[in-house]
Amino acid sequence: MAHIVEQNTKNDVEEHSAPPHSTAVSDDVSAAQVSTGLPSPLAETTAGLPTHLKDLTDRARVYVEAASSANTRRAYASDWKHFSAWCRRQNLAPLPPDPEVVGLYITACASGSAVGTATRGAKPISVSTIERRLAAIGWNCTQRGQQLDRKDRAIATVMAGIRNTHAAPPRQKEAILPEDLIAMLETLDRGTLRGMRDRAMLLIGFAGGLRRSEITGLDLGRDQTEDGRGWIEILDKGLLVTLRGKTGWREVEIGRGSSDTTCPVVATETWIKFAKLAKGPLFRRVWGKGKNVGPDRLNDQEVARLVKKAALAAGVRGDLSEDERAGKFSGHSLRAGLASSAEADERYVQKQLGHASAEMTRKYQRRRDRFRVNLTKAAGL
Repeated sequence: MAHIVEQNTKNDVEEHSAPPHSTAVSDDVSAAQVSTGLPSPLAETTAGLPTHLKDLTDRARVYVEAASSANTRRAYASDWKHFSAWCRRQNLAPLPPDPEVVGLYITACASGSAVGTATRGAKPISVSTIERRLAAIGWNCTQRGQQLDRKDRAIATVMAGIRNTHAAPPRQKEAILPEDLIAMLETLDRGTLRGMRDRAMLLIGFAGGLRRSEITGLDLGRDQTEDGRGWIEILDKGLLVTLRGKTGWREVEIGRGSSDTTCPVVATETWIKFAKLAKGPLFRRVWGKGKNVGPDRLNDQEVARLVKKAALAAGVRGDLSEDERAGKFSGHSLRAGLASSAEADERYVQKQLGHASAEMTRKYQRRRDRFRVNLTKAAGL
């Protein structure tokens, strides 16, 4: 059964003074592990090691971080802190992993009592988030040299019940179609650096079917930054984008548009020229009232903010209320827009998006004629 945490007066004070989303972690996590957000399977101390082995250890830690994306590291670190904080409030130990404790935790998440004390009326956590937190707990335990049996009935049976009770169809973001994108571009100021940058991001994101992290992860050339996720090459017929994805490297061809005003290549060339970029991140912060370009890479969340802001300004889906429209758009809207609107063989769209199956590509097709193939009539009715 669960390992009960021994209490003393000091611990009791700290326990009840901890905020609901406390970022404190269990004693087995070192300061270095907290700073990176994830535990390292390597020994934290290098005292007594030869110099060349210390260098190798440092390099190995870099590779450990490179094994997962920054977004994954942030999510898993946040999930582990949430689980650890919940355990402390219940006077339970997160380690060694106990399936019964984890089963109680996911039950609390599903019932809405995993935040703070067992409050009434708290918002339950979605099934997809619970599944991610379960994966994060298992991953963190593995990195600490301990195994969590997620097939144990205390976890598996509870999780199956949560899915059957609370699972709902995914809430997909709205696809940005070509006419929407053109209207959004018109809301941007072409005479400012920020406007030039934003036009290039929207057009590259749409035409390339790129994720927001892939857009902001681009460099001007190969091997120019350590945190880059790919680079661009401007050719006569278009833009060749090389990306490092979850399953390896892939190339995305972005052809030139029929008009300079909607051409992703022209927009990119314009941004590079006026921003005076020569090396490093392609999309960067603009500051000083929009007159200066900084050296730092733009955060991928800025893509989502840009899409939402431009879509609202352009009146996309004006048939909905303001609140409904605000929740409809995100960085994924560009990717879904290409999948929904490209008049091309599905296999080419699948390749552009980097999907392993046509079924996954179809999930991205939103505002389209769902009844263009009428099997009722085809069957003779």
